[in-house]
Amino acid sequence: MSEPFLIDELLKIRGLEVDFDGFKAVDGVDLDVKVNEVHFLIGPNGAGKTTVIDCVTGMTKPTEGSIRFDDVELRGKKENSIVKMGIGRTFQTASVFEALTVEENLDLAASFRFSMLKLLRQRRGTTDAVERALEDTGLTDVRDKPAGTLSHGQKQWLEIGMLLCQDPKLLLLDEPVAGMSPEERTRTGDLIRLTAERCTVLCVEHDMDFLRRFADRVTVMDEGKILKAASTVAEVQADERVQEIYIGKGRGIEEQTQEAGA
Repeated sequence: MSEPFLIDELLKIRGLEVDFDGFKAVDGVDLDVKVNEVHFLIGPNGAGKTTVIDCVTGMTKPTEGSIRFDDVELRGKKENSIVKMGIGRTFQTASVFEALTVEENLDLAASFRFSMLKLLRQRRGTTDAVERALEDTGLTDVRDKPAGTLSHGQKQWLEIGMLLCQDPKLLLLDEPVAGMSPEERTRTGDLIRLTAERCTVLCVEHDMDFLRRFADRVTVMDEGKILKAASTVAEVQADERVQEIYIGKGRGIEEQTQEAGA
C-alpha cells in the first residue's frame, strides 16, 4: 500500500536513488515539501542537491524511488509533461533570450500555455500575467531593454518572472543568489517570499545568511543522503553534525552566517 499523500504536501520523495556508473549520487533520499513554503535544500558540494531537483524535472532518471507531485507519480514522465503539470526550474546561469526585450521574454513565456489557435492570432498589448511579472520582479522600468543588457541579478529575476508567467505550482531554484551583490540577494529573497504566496519554492543554496533570512524549512544533504530532514533554521544551526560536515573545521553555522553578511 502506498503512503498516504497529505493535503499540505505538494512534493513527496521516497527512497530516491541515482547511480552514475557505480557512483551513488543520491542514496535513499526522502523529502517532503509543503504547499506555499520556501524550502531550502543545502549541503556541501557534491551532496546530491542538484541531482535531486534534476530528478524532479525529469532531466535525470532515478535508479530507484518515488517522486510524487500533487499526488501524481513523476517517474517515467517526460520533461515537457512535467513542465505542463506546473513545475518550473531555474539554473545557476539564467536562461533568457538576450536579443529579445524583457517584455518579449515574458510574453514568450506566457504564451507557453496558449493553444495553437491563440498563438496564431495577433495579440495586442501585454497580458495580465506579463504585467504582474514585471511588477513582481521590479523590471517594469527596463521592460523595453534587451535582456542581454541586464545585470546578473536582473537576468535571474527575469528568468523567475518568465516561470511565474506560466502559473507554476512549484518553482525549483538552483543557487538563485550566486554571484549577486548583498542588495541583489535581498531583492531576490523578497521576490521568493512574494512568489511563495502563489506557489511553492524549493531552493538549492549555499548562502547561509540568505537561508536564515528567507527559509521556512531546511533539509540538509551530505554524500547523497539526508543528514537532517526538514527542520527550522534554528534547528539546523544548532545541529552539531551539520556544523561538522557542512561547515567543517570546527566553525559554527552562526559564524559563517556573520561572515556572509559582512
